[in-house]
Parts: sequence; structure tokens; C-alpha cells
Amino acid sequence: MTSYPTLTIKQSAEKSVQRRHPWLFSNAVDRVKGAPRSGETVRVVTGKNEFCGFGAYSPSSQIRVRFLSFDPAEMITPEFFRKKLFQAIKKRGSLLSSPLPSVRIVNGESDGLPGLIVDRYADFLVCQFLSAGPEANKTEIVSCLAELCPVAGIYERSDSDVREKEGLPQTKGRLWGKEPGELIQIQEGELSFLVNVKTGHKTGFYLDQRDNRKRVSEYVKEKKVLNCFSYTGGFSLFALQGGADHVTSIDSSEEAVSMIEKNAALNQMPSSRMTTLQEDVFLALRKFRDWNERFDVIVLDPPKFASSGQMVQKAARGYKDINLLALKLLNEDGYLFTFSCSGHIPRSLFQKIVSDAALDAGRAAQITGHMTQAEDHPVSLNFPEGLYLKGLIIRVE
Repeated sequence: MTSYPTLTIKQSAEKSVQRRHPWLFSNAVDRVKGAPRSGETVRVVTGKNEFCGFGAYSPSSQIRVRFLSFDPAEMITPEFFRKKLFQAIKKRGSLLSSPLPSVRIVNGESDGLPGLIVDRYADFLVCQFLSAGPEANKTEIVSCLAELCPVAGIYERSDSDVREKEGLPQTKGRLWGKEPGELIQIQEGELSFLVNVKTGHKTGFYLDQRDNRKRVSEYVKEKKVLNCFSYTGGFSLFALQGGADHVTSIDSSEEAVSMIEKNAALNQMPSSRMTTLQEDVFLALRKFRDWNERFDVIVLDPPKFASSGQMVQKAARGYKDINLLALKLLNEDGYLFTFSCSGHIPRSLFQKIVSDAALDAGRAAQITGHMTQAEDHPVSLNFPEGLYLKGLIIRVE
């Protein structure tokens, strides 16, 4: 049997481990026997030497251990990673049947592989190794992915600042097979999109909003739509497909705005029904307010405003500001689709922020629906932090 370094936890941490939460924080560690390297597997025990689990050790992170298994008989070998990856891919079976699939096939902790993200775009996989564990086992993981998922190539996008908390440098590049081209074409429903997996946000596309894009399309027939933080136009194109009279898309990135126009052309959307603006959303919304501009449907899908607990108060002000402005711009019986992808902003707080924004905007409004991440972004019941995407459908009177 493989011998692992042993980490003993404090009694105060035992309840969390018993609930099988995948994170063990540094202040829960009593002592470490041996000298585990970054990403090395450690055996976690209680002060009475009772087995807790096996996890990846991260000496630089506040999250000192990310659990991989709570089974004392399950060794963390290449076969372990193969089994976990096989299970994750199998769960996405129906979503992978598209001729040009765009699917998250590994969703970190909720798929039992903490710190590992794998997205499939057509014939390529794009991986993020965000913590010490998957980084240390990268070779085995890539080998298993190449075996289990027949694709042309595997590309790495581990250029997130999250890695700095793990003591890891940011990196990206080809891992296996072919180098992806500048743009990869994917399919979502009846629409096609071009994705830049090398420089785009996250791994190139917001796969987590798949179901919500379709939902928005059901509200827009013959409506005037405003899509804020539009990125490469996912919500915009679904709104046009849904029969919107006109869609205005705003993003601060020149590259993103250019991609909206490319995606519209790819789907033969008439340019007369769309306007793209490269501008700061906060400034643009104020201009629309000053010009007395009005819309029937507004989508607010901003980037993460709070990347840590210390940023929650500032983020709350930002969310309130954009929601207040959007609510003022809506026509009577208009709809606001508003989102937060900040994991540090709980659903209850986000709802309160939007409620306060409606009050200050002087608008009577109702919540008619809730939205969250797509099914290929599952949330383990033992890891509630995995439920990061929160959305509200607001009808304004």
C-alpha cells in the first residue's frame, strides 16, 4: 500500500470533514508528518488517528488540502484520475452529442476533481489547472483525457490569478495534439458561435449561461433589448433569434464587440436589427438615462465583482448601481434579467441588492423567476460554494 505524508486536523475541523466538504483550511491543521510537496497527496486524520480522507496538499494556499477521496481503500493513482474523468464525461453524454459541442466536462470540486476545469469546444479540450493538486498530476490527467475524449488537441488556459494563491505561475499553451486555430466554431441550439480559446474570458465562452440564453429568447419577441457586458454576443444572438425587434450590445472590449459582429454574420442576422457599442457599461447606462432612452428587456451579466470576501461591500455597490440604472431604463411591463457570478455574494444578498435598487429607482417590481448555471456545471451537495451563478427575472410595473 502506498505510504502518504500524514496531516492531523484540529478537533474543531472534524465536523466539516464529516460532512465531506472538499476544503480543509490552514487554520484547521494541527500538524504535518513528513514533508509533502506542493500538490502531493496527503493522508488526513483526526487527533485520535481516525482516517478522514486523502487530499492534495497546497502549502502556499489558505485552502491547505483539497480532498480527493474519503475512502481509505482508494489510492490516488493515475487510475483514480482516469475513473473520475470517465465518470464526469459519462454524465455529460447527451450534451456531447452535438456535431460541434460546447460543454463543460469537468467542473472541479463538484466532479470530485478539485481545482480542475475542462471544457470541450468542438474538437478541442481547454483545461484550467487552478490548484496544486491537478497541477502536480497534469501529465496523468492530460493522458487520460486524450484517451477518454477523442479530440484533435488539448489546450491549457491556466492563466487565472487564482493560481497565484496556490504559489503557481500563470501559464497557457498546447498540452497535447494539435494547436487550436485562432477561432473555433461551436454550436448551441440552432446558433453557431466563434470562440477564441487562447485569449477569451475563462476558457473562451460562458458555457454556464446556456440555459439562460434560451430563456431570455422566450421574452423578447418584437421587443427592444439591451444586453450589457455582452462579451461575444451570446444573449444578443439568442434575442435576435427569439424575434427581438432590435438588440443593443455593450461591452468595453474591442475584441468582444468585434466577435459579436462576426457571430451575427455567421448566423446571418440582419445588421439592421442590432447595434454594438464598445463602451463602459456604467457610463453607457447613464447616457441612456440622460437621453431618456427606454428598453423592453435588459440583460445584466457583469464579470465577477467580488473575488474575495474583502470585496463584497464594494461589489454590492457596483451591483446596486447597474441594477438601479437598468430598472430606470425599462418600459412598463419590461423585464430585467440580472446576474451575479461572484461566489462571495450569496443569493439572499444579491436579491436584497436588487430590491434596494428597485426602491431607489422608484419602480414597483416582482421576481418572476430564478436562474442558475447550466446542468454541465453541477453543484455537489457537500460543496455549496459551487453554486456561484445567481440570476433573477424581474418584471417592472
